[in-house]
Amino acid sequence: MRTAGPARHRLTRALVRAPIPVFRCGLGRLFGGRLLLLTHVGRRTGRPRDAVLEVVCHGPTTGSYVVAAGYGARAQWFRNIEAHPEVSYRVGRRRRDGWAYPLPSAESGRLLADYAARRPRTAAALMRMLDRDVDGSRAAYERVGADAEHGVPLVVITPTPQPSITGQPDRRRTS
Repeated sequence: MRTAGPARHRLTRALVRAPIPVFRCGLGRLFGGRLLLLTHVGRRTGRPRDAVLEVVCHGPTTGSYVVAAGYGARAQWFRNIEAHPEVSYRVGRRRRDGWAYPLPSAESGRLLADYAARRPRTAAALMRMLDRDVDGSRAAYERVGADAEHGVPLVVITPTPQPSITGQPDRRRTS
């Protein structure tokens, strides 16, 4: 399986980063919820960094999303969230604070295969862009999604719970 490296060419890097100013201007809704702006902390510098990521699907909780790490464990944003999982993110005009965690391999593979079934042309184009050899079968997408090192692992981004307005603990019964 061939794998592409992160965008190093000046023009490619500019195209990949082009949506960032659009989000910063409050126009993220132009992407229709398909892209997410992730602000994370650099693992060495401690400075905020931004990355625009493809939304694969909604996550398990309200306001959570699953995104693809196209360059796998080599992606700088992926390495940064492993070191510092606290993030903020924007989808559309909404900004939230939250946490980002890589999904287990089996779950990542299953969700990538589901994404490919829902959006076959987009998934195929993404695989071509990343120089991934995928024959289009569900099993092939599952293999690529489950391979954290050379594949396309998925990351879940979940919002931080909102603090109570009154400052009092939540007294609702959970049983």
